[in-house]
Amino acid sequence: MIAITVAIQAYGTTYWLELLVDRLFKLPYDKFHKKTGKGLILTAFFLLLLNITQAFLWAIMYYFVPQITEFETLEKAFYFSLVTFTTLGYGDMTIGTSYRILSGIEAMNGILLIGWSTTLMFSAMMQIWKRTAEYESKEQLMKKKDL
Repeated sequence: MIAITVAIQAYGTTYWLELLVDRLFKLPYDKFHKKTGKGLILTAFFLLLLNITQAFLWAIMYYFVPQITEFETLEKAFYFSLVTFTTLGYGDMTIGTSYRILSGIEAMNGILLIGWSTTLMFSAMMQIWKRTAEYESKEQLMKKKDL
């Protein structure tokens, strides 16, 4: 399951970065400046979708493992998985002792993947700030030349 969720994160973030670079970072400054907010919002939603998908895959696994009988519905398995993936760990639902190690592994997987998403979001913001600073310094140079 870890390999599957990491692969989803790797391919998903690679796809999104290529899309972001192609669509946003190649725009002229006036359009780039207007679309950065939208780009960051869409990036946040995309990364959230990736992480929810990964937690849902864990929920499917919990639901279909015959020895885990605590989840009568997929909704309960998904709730448990989201709480575990995000490392909230409310403790209102647990799984039996023979498979409880899975929840710890999911929590570590969740920390890794949410951290990866956070890093990507921060990187996108840094690239936007860098590009904005480059444009502003070019504008200042052009103004100095005009004087």
